Amino acid sequence: MVIRVLKLGVCLSAILSFADSASAGQHGDGRPIVVELFTSQGCSDCPAADQIVVELAKRKDVIALSLPITYWDMLGWKDTFATGANTKRQQAYAKAMNRTGIYTPQMIVDGVVDVVGNQRERVFSVIAARGAQPPNQQAADLNLGLASGRVEISIGASHAKTKPLATIWVMRTLSLAAVSVQQGENKNRMLTYANLVREMQRMGEWTGEAMKINLPVALGHSKQDGVAVILQSNDYGEVLAAAAIPVPSGNLLAAPR
Repeated sequence: MVIRVLKLGVCLSAILSFADSASAGQHGDGRPIVVELFTSQGCSDCPAADQIVVELAKRKDVIALSLPITYWDMLGWKDTFATGANTKRQQAYAKAMNRTGIYTPQMIVDGVVDVVGNQRERVFSVIAARGAQPPNQQAADLNLGLASGRVEISIGASHAKTKPLATIWVMRTLSLAAVSVQQGENKNRMLTYANLVREMQRMGEWTGEAMKINLPVALGHSKQDGVAVILQSNDYGEVLAAAAIPVPSGNLLAAPR
């Protein structure tokens, strides 16, 4: 796949107030909007986008996720948080959206809109526009809970006339992390991240029937302190439901693995 490099000289607009932005993103049915940022420590345009995610992560109406990718490791610095799963997810989005290439920083909003991640005004505008959209008729109730050291996922039944088909994605996250970059385009910079996706699982499909899934709190060997679940139409389509929950952890600020 062709990799497209964006060198941006964008003049960012004035900062929007938190009160205004916090009321603009939630769907009418109360479902949070999912924002996924594909980023890299080797990308000079990414730190500004990373900071936008840090801000978005404070909002209750948005689930903001950072997904570091691997293909800029060739620029002189290997991203310490990047995973192949994150890269494959971005590539799959490009195919689903009929894009000719992939780039950083790229934000995918609710699985249906992509925007350059460091264009602050555009990012907040897209989130607000998604919040103004009427609810998808196939949307479902999705709830997470903790019990006996396990994460309980509960998905309600669909009331849509047509039978839905959606993928259940489970992402294990780290709420806050920082790294000092020693080489490459961000040399000598300290980068801060929110809601880093450390592990990702495709847990099966939802076909409209009420269902429950129980999972271990922890997965793999990476540091993690949260779980996000995304119910997504046809693997990489529109997000029909999403929820996130913190899980027990003693590592809130951590280096990589």
